[in-house]
Amino acid sequence: MTDRTWRIGVAGLGTVGAGLLTFLAEHPGFAPAGGRAVVSGVSARSRSRPRPFDISNLPWFDDPVALAQSPETDIFVELIGGSDGPAKAAVEAALAAGKPVVTANKALVAEHGAELAALAESKGAPLLFEAAVMGGTPAVKMVREALVGDDIKSVAGILNGTCNYILTEMEASGRSFAEVLAEAQRLGYAEADPTMDIGGFDAAHKISILAALAFGCAPNYAAAEVEGIAQVELLDIRMAKDLGYRIKLVASADRSEEGVLVRVHPSLAPLNHPLAQAGGALNALFIEGARVGRIFVQGPGAGAGPTAAAVAADIADVMAGAVRPVFQAPAGTLRPFEPVDPSRSLSRAYVRFLVKDEPGVIAAVSETLAEAGVSIESFLQKPVENADGVPIVLTTHAVAESVLAAAIERIAGLSAVLDKPRMLRIARI
Repeated sequence: MTDRTWRIGVAGLGTVGAGLLTFLAEHPGFAPAGGRAVVSGVSARSRSRPRPFDISNLPWFDDPVALAQSPETDIFVELIGGSDGPAKAAVEAALAAGKPVVTANKALVAEHGAELAALAESKGAPLLFEAAVMGGTPAVKMVREALVGDDIKSVAGILNGTCNYILTEMEASGRSFAEVLAEAQRLGYAEADPTMDIGGFDAAHKISILAALAFGCAPNYAAAEVEGIAQVELLDIRMAKDLGYRIKLVASADRSEEGVLVRVHPSLAPLNHPLAQAGGALNALFIEGARVGRIFVQGPGAGAGPTAAAVAADIADVMAGAVRPVFQAPAGTLRPFEPVDPSRSLSRAYVRFLVKDEPGVIAAVSETLAEAGVSIESFLQKPVENADGVPIVLTTHAVAESVLAAAIERIAGLSAVLDKPRMLRIARI
């Protein structure tokens, strides 16, 4: 079948769709197995919207479901986005018709992956989503294919370029979160409504997918513990750096005998750690296996070129006839992972208090922590200009998060404490 022409239906003509159409027009015979890939139809919300490429010669479909079902579509590419609505309906229609599907939609896979996998495998139709995680950096293929012979213990990293850009720029420029976010929106790094990114939800979708692939279970996005970066203050970035750390939004999935803990949080990484050194809009990921040890991969997590390249790689796999389960195990055996109670998790932590500049405050804080069984690892008191009080910052040894939270709540009630304490985890990487 090396001389076959594969007809590609593309739904969604945003940044990634534009990149894909440009690539396929310039490289129709790109697949290593031979054959040609040509765009046979397109669909988007607006036909008249200005675009950097000409679609006037391509068949237009107002309804992506119709494009998915069209007899002129051999492979359906979904780049619409969103966990439900037209994206889900179109993917289901294509799979039901036995057509291969390639998608970059992390929300769809994270929230409906198990049911879509069952439909795909029942129809013998590939469902591929390399571009859903880390853009053009092959994280999905690495976990699902290259490491299938290992027992993966954990995956953790920076999976959202928007948040990484914002945190990097806050540190470099000394500007507030709000100022840098506005700049990121002007530059196109952040959406007009940035909630999915800055709220941590985009990263949670991605780590939920990686957890499913790594641990042979169904995606369980609902069980992820998610915290974004909107509450990260410039003061914490500066104080963390004085202690030898850099704040990053870290997504992680850890497997233990109790189950799987999937979480997204602003976390402190040592300045000399590869995650701390991944700046700007880069993504980075650590994978730890029982046999291979630790693997680190870093690369672009978004953008027209990298993400379109990942979509094209999946199209090439379909053209080559690659067949494997959607996740690491057949759909009929997939079960959601058993979530671990995060309050029982042991973590080292960074804690910052804003207090009155008066005698006995440090002693009161220290005594309260000691009574709760919280051991202090390091301590920093550094006056800050134009602050209402004096910030004191400490890092703790590993402690149950429920114990630390109770101690912080007691300290927050002291008369000398002027503001709500701030706690950040120190990444276990």
